[in-house]
Amino acid sequence: QLVESGGGLVQAGGSLRLSCAASGRTFSRYAMAWFRQAPGKEREFVAAPSLSNTRTYYADSVKGRFTISRDNAKNTVYLQMDSLKPEDTGVYYCAARNSGIYYAVTNAYDYWGQGTQVTVSS
Repeated sequence: QLVESGGGLVQAGGSLRLSCAASGRTFSRYAMAWFRQAPGKEREFVAAPSLSNTRTYYADSVKGRFTISRDNAKNTVYLQMDSLKPEDTGVYYCAARNSGIYYAVTNAYDYWGQGTQVTVSS
């Protein structure tokens, strides 16, 4: 089970920190990622950390503004979002894949959270 938190309403240029808490004892073996979906658009990849948190992967649209990390001891993945823009608005989803390899496509993931709304006003 994946439970996201931390969404909300923020002005452009502001920051939010999303958290995704996972249940289970094998969290460290699962590839994790954040996706987002804006109204009327398809769900898209945002960011993913490696299993050991030594490498990170980002969509071009968020590079330099977002930072992803995972804490395997706490079974949690974080997404620090800075310099937010109105186009970052959407529902943000945490996803887990029953494999250590990340992919930037939705159909590669086995488990999804319920999503948390992020709204950035201009």
